[in-house]
Amino acid sequence: MRFLLDTEHLDLAGSIDAMLARADMPAVVRAWNDGDHAPGRAVWRRLADTGVTALLASEEAGGVGAGAVEMVVAAEQLGRHCVPGPVAETVAVVPVVLSAAGRADLAEPLFAGDLATIAVPDEVPYAADAVAADLVLLLQDSTLHVAEPDVTHASVDRSRHISTVVARESVATDIDTQRALEIGALATAAQLVGLASAMLSTASDHARNRTQFGRPIGSFQAVKHHLADVAIAVEMARPLVHGAALAIDSGAVTTGRDVSAAKVACGRAADLAARTALQTLGAIGYTAEHDLSLYLTKTRALQSAWGTAARHRRTVLSAITA
Repeated sequence: MRFLLDTEHLDLAGSIDAMLARADMPAVVRAWNDGDHAPGRAVWRRLADTGVTALLASEEAGGVGAGAVEMVVAAEQLGRHCVPGPVAETVAVVPVVLSAAGRADLAEPLFAGDLATIAVPDEVPYAADAVAADLVLLLQDSTLHVAEPDVTHASVDRSRHISTVVARESVATDIDTQRALEIGALATAAQLVGLASAMLSTASDHARNRTQFGRPIGSFQAVKHHLADVAIAVEMARPLVHGAALAIDSGAVTTGRDVSAAKVACGRAADLAARTALQTLGAIGYTAEHDLSLYLTKTRALQSAWGTAARHRRTVLSAITA
């Protein structure tokens, strides 16, 4: 089993990274925070043009028919650039369930840049960004419904709101709920490792440029060792994401365990990166004016998205002791 990305994967990551780097994503996120979704939707249309939203949709549904490996490569870059909106839902979960449902008519607008979200009670009782989404779904008792937002709550991440939803119309039955939960958790894990990588870069750049006592603070062991710990955590988490993606693509019996292990490891890496970045930047890192604040709040919000760490640890423990 190979865990190294090939040239096509690296090209996909590079093209998404370059496109988002040109988009001034901090300004896009701040506009989204203030209720102006136009810049963010423009970004999503460009992402759709690259095929990101069609990766996991079947060819019969008009999608690319790629695998989970390609999806996590893309999702990591979306996390790295703090893309607002229902990322895991639009890029991963909704294309999968709509392909399983044979509803190409509902999936096709996603390939043009529409946003979609989904709730899967009891594991995922809230739909992310349902108010901003063009398509809201509810997957309950293996039945897929078109739904609409009911009660909406603010999140610690201002670019993310969560809503309870109510079913409006049943569109398919016998949908594999477990697969939807696994693909959602994996996409979120990939976002978290992207966020962790970005925060590590921010902290490292600051440590190289900020001087105290006539020396860059990055030359002090207390700083270097903390940043090295983050780098190790990120590099240990990323292969778990790729391994879980391979498990999903191959239909391995260990898929649930592998996805949960990836979600836990990526959550820990992102949390460590957030804490270390704050310590490295000092007081400025706490301010809303600094871009780090956008990453801190999104990291906190995604920690519990598509399953808490405790829930995924229980899954790993059950697999080990079975």
